[in-house]
Amino acid sequence: MREGKLDDALALYRQTLETSPGSLPASIAAGSVLDLMGHGEDARKYFQKAIDSADTPEHRAAAQRAMAMSYAFEGNCTKTVEFELQVFEYYGSVKNFYQQGEIADEAARVCIDCDDLNNRYRAIDEDTAFHWYQLGHDTGLKEPGITPARQDLWEFRWEHAQARIAARDGNPAEAQQHVAAAKAILDKGTNPEQAPFLPYLQGYVAFFAGDYKTALEELQKANQNDPFIQCLMGQTYEKLGDKAKAVEYYRKASTAIAHNPPAAYAVPFSKKKLASLG
Repeated sequence: MREGKLDDALALYRQTLETSPGSLPASIAAGSVLDLMGHGEDARKYFQKAIDSADTPEHRAAAQRAMAMSYAFEGNCTKTVEFELQVFEYYGSVKNFYQQGEIADEAARVCIDCDDLNNRYRAIDEDTAFHWYQLGHDTGLKEPGITPARQDLWEFRWEHAQARIAARDGNPAEAQQHVAAAKAILDKGTNPEQAPFLPYLQGYVAFFAGDYKTALEELQKANQNDPFIQCLMGQTYEKLGDKAKAVEYYRKASTAIAHNPPAAYAVPFSKKKLASLG
């Protein structure tokens, strides 16, 4: 997969399933490769098999989460939420509030980006994203004995989310207020690992405000291995009229091999962009 040989990877996973048809990891892996290849309908057959054959609630939740991401690759907020909700309920049953918050944020992340792939439902998807981000924030804070650092983490994520939603809604002033609040939380120093997410946010907000020069400057400070960042940089270069750099970053984003929200957005979007840009 790291060499970009998705067909070979799929063949190996299928070979494993011939000898171990009940292998949950192999079923999820085969489905994940098919999603990266753009074959979502075939992918979901493997995920459904994994769901049906899971021997524990935890394994079933893992397969349901993979199914949710499969729909994310098609920009389907509604179906993504349907399966993320099942995973959210599983973690609720075992009182794992932190993981519940993570799952809620994951569902929200998919929905906030869906309008670029399926803009017929833009308003609905953004409302859904706001609901799930708020649910993630509120649920995460229920963690027993939660530390001040963990509280700051959820507050940072909530401000980060609200800034992005405001930016997409065309409210740059409101977005900047949330950016400032997110920065103030980060400046407390309780979650240094979140530092790369601030320039990502600043670049994101600048992009949707039409300030592409600032967007590029900030995005260049973010995680350069994140396919979503690569994809957004491609869009920024395209807005700046630099087709060659846009293609370069779309090509990077299109080769992501993760099965998560950044790749679910970046891979199909970048492939469409590469096709349109020739």
